[in-house]
Amino acid sequence: MGTGSAPAGLSSASIPPWPSFAVLLAAYNGMQWLSEQLDSILGQVGVDVTVYVSTDKSSDGTHAWVCDIADTDPRVVPLIYGEVFGGAAKNFFRLLRDVDFEHFGYIAFADQDDIWMPDKLSRAHRHIVSRGCDGYSSNVMAFWPDGRRALVNKSQAQVKWDYHFEAAGPGCTYVMTAVLAKAIKSYVLDHRRHVDEVALHDWFCYAFARSKGYRWYIDPMPSMLYRQHENNQFGVNSGSKAFQSRAGQVFNGWWLTQVRLISGILETKDLVLISRLDTSYRMALFGLSLRARQCRRRLRDKLFFALICWALMLKGPGNG
Repeated sequence: MGTGSAPAGLSSASIPPWPSFAVLLAAYNGMQWLSEQLDSILGQVGVDVTVYVSTDKSSDGTHAWVCDIADTDPRVVPLIYGEVFGGAAKNFFRLLRDVDFEHFGYIAFADQDDIWMPDKLSRAHRHIVSRGCDGYSSNVMAFWPDGRRALVNKSQAQVKWDYHFEAAGPGCTYVMTAVLAKAIKSYVLDHRRHVDEVALHDWFCYAFARSKGYRWYIDPMPSMLYRQHENNQFGVNSGSKAFQSRAGQVFNGWWLTQVRLISGILETKDLVLISRLDTSYRMALFGLSLRARQCRRRLRDKLFFALICWALMLKGPGNG
């Protein structure tokens, strides 16, 4: 929240300023949840927060509501309204392009429908400083309207090439130093046409960080309540329906298209098998299947990765 008095015996001038965060919030028809989420962001302890809100063209008055809040609270800044993004990734890339990070030490992503723990940002800051990293993400506690809760564990040990094939957990947990965020911003500006084809901004940002030598930490402690509802663009990947959806993305070509796209934009050279998918499709997939241990973090996903590579080998190029 960034307000408070100095402890007895200390002048305010002798106390280091709280770390400053720009929170990038992507919204779309969010009136049902946005008030609770914004309260949890503005209520963060031990940090200074400014929330920049980019609203995809909505029909429920979301942008007008954000503007009303901004009229009474200077920590809320709505971006120019009227564009149709059609998905969270393009909205977040817009925030990265348009928000000036110059006066902030840290940048965080926020969805419109979650609830942050009061120390989400201060905890991220402590880990970033103590571990000397530039990127941070965390586990989350998923919750449903019927009261169910479940830990979403994404904090398995990072492996050599995981960033080519998955994100570092939900993007709404991401916190980055301004140094990293500015580097991503510059890259997004320079490669806008291709970046706009990226479907998952969190995967891209994690891939950028790891491929460019930035350190990233995934915290096992949940930092927020991750709301699950029928309007989630991307929710918890569990159950048979989620498995069918993921399998469908693989076999319709979406998965490999995104892998190649992100690798191509970032000009990565560490896993040459990705570029060989264009010239030696089956051999490249065979090589990837042998390296599954270093391509996904979770054991179950390592096995699934190898099986998918073999299935795509049998299916052949041009069919997914």
